[in-house]
Amino acid sequence: MTKKQRYDYIIHYFSEHAPNAETELLYDNPYQLLVAVILSAQCADKRINMVTPAIFAKFPTPAALANATFDELFSIIRSVSYPNNKSKHLIGMAQLVMSKFNGEIPLTVQELIELPGVGRKTANVITSVIDNQPNMAVDTHVFRVSARIGLTTNAKTPLQTELQLIKQIPKELVHVAHHWLILHGRYTCLARKPKCEICGITQACKYFEKMNKEK
Repeated sequence: MTKKQRYDYIIHYFSEHAPNAETELLYDNPYQLLVAVILSAQCADKRINMVTPAIFAKFPTPAALANATFDELFSIIRSVSYPNNKSKHLIGMAQLVMSKFNGEIPLTVQELIELPGVGRKTANVITSVIDNQPNMAVDTHVFRVSARIGLTTNAKTPLQTELQLIKQIPKELVHVAHHWLILHGRYTCLARKPKCEICGITQACKYFEKMNKEK
């Protein structure tokens, strides 16, 4: 199977079986999504969804969060990973949104990465989820699954993975393909023990082919 055939197979499968794949983070607007994504670094979405309602109730806008004290925010998010850094990042993010972007969450990658706690991955998530921009956020799931299936070749960094994926995936599907790969990695193509027995794309998977040969 050529790389193009592999991409065609994967895209066809997920277009049929997960046409409306989306983030599992709960949010109502760009501000809430940005807060949730910053918090989700190295932390499960389920945990974040348990914490964010209290944040949004107390700090419903960037303006409110910009005026939060460290202790106020830390007491709410202390159960997530790295609450100390994330408290600082969230308050700093809100303050810069107020001072530089007139209280509106910017929707370009270049502007978003100016905000504390926002790297390329987070910026790609925000722009693709909110605005369907053809940006591919590469987290550990996307990085692992892409290489395992054979969608990427010798990609050593998230950026290399991102560039290889967006080169092959049709522009109008990039924003949803991000969720295909994340959810597949989260529930089927697990890091330690992939569930090949329930996977629908083994026919196009290099890892599955390799395992069969070894057996």
